[in-house]
Amino acid sequence: MCFGPFKRICNWGPLTALGPGYLPFNWVPENENDCQFLQFCTVCQGYKAPRSHHCRKCGRCILKMDHHCPWINNCVGHYNHGYFTAFLASAVAGCCVSTYIMVKWLLTVFSTRPLPFQPPSVFIVVSVLFSIGLSIGVVIAVGMLLYFQIHAIIKNQTGIECWILEKANYRRSTTAEQFVHPYSKNWLFNIRQVLSWHCSAPGDGINWPVVEGCDQYTLTREQLAQKQEKRKRAKRYRVIARATGSWVPIGHGLKVLCSPPITDEARIKLEIGDTVIVTRWRNNWLFGEKESLTVITDGKDNRIRGWFPRPCAIPVNSEKDKDLDNYFENDLDVQYLIPNVSPTSKSMQTELNYDHSVQKVSVGNKKKNK
Repeated sequence: MCFGPFKRICNWGPLTALGPGYLPFNWVPENENDCQFLQFCTVCQGYKAPRSHHCRKCGRCILKMDHHCPWINNCVGHYNHGYFTAFLASAVAGCCVSTYIMVKWLLTVFSTRPLPFQPPSVFIVVSVLFSIGLSIGVVIAVGMLLYFQIHAIIKNQTGIECWILEKANYRRSTTAEQFVHPYSKNWLFNIRQVLSWHCSAPGDGINWPVVEGCDQYTLTREQLAQKQEKRKRAKRYRVIARATGSWVPIGHGLKVLCSPPITDEARIKLEIGDTVIVTRWRNNWLFGEKESLTVITDGKDNRIRGWFPRPCAIPVNSEKDKDLDNYFENDLDVQYLIPNVSPTSKSMQTELNYDHSVQKVSVGNKKKNK
């Protein structure tokens, strides 16, 4: 009974104390010519090393960031990824043992006569039944998270990299070219990059062993290409109906209510007349960023971005769309609280198709005006 809690405490301590590993402020690569292959973080005032991403919750660039976990109030990254996985495994194992012991006790209470101990009260029996339900719930919920973590570790991918690789392959879906993940060699090597007997990670979190034919900046160059496509796809929308920021927007129709985006990303509040730069499209929802003149103040990202109902805004035909490249110079990484959840090809196709649909709407409006 004590093994599970003891192991969880042993793993939880280093998990929170060590932290994920932070990229130093004002970081630049040893060879300054390599800066062209990296993204620049305007908050940390430095370049993002390969596999590093900026977390808006922590306010720092994280080495090999997997995701930000609210349960430990910290990011899971290079230095604590192994401890996080061990913490999940010990939680599942401890709850399995607890469930077995409590079920065995209940079977003894209801099937053994005479009882070898004093009969329990109704309150105790109900409490044990309730505890069994909680334990099974933890096994299912945390077990699924553990499964996703192990699946990603075997491929030597983080939650964010799953998203990047999915988009990389989709960008090449019309050609015979296949994007090669530079950090995945074989399953045993991949596991050793995260898990060990002491749960400590090898390396410095900046330089990584890569497969043949790739280099340190293979993935970062792909990220820059995806950012460039994002800039080209971005469209300005003008808000014509107030968005409350509610996760249950009852006032915008059943279609909006019954088809929310499957993500824990924020829902934003908008007022009539606001301008939003939209970068993702769904049938009944849009993802965008409220246009603001002050993006970074006091070293903090003050941007307001998230999902809002599609009926709340209409596309704006403006020459200002040409300056979106400059606006996205301060673009930071999206924070993922649900690890290893990557977009489906269908959702990507929806995003790309809506770029063309917006253009068609614009042409139609011009004809009507004539």
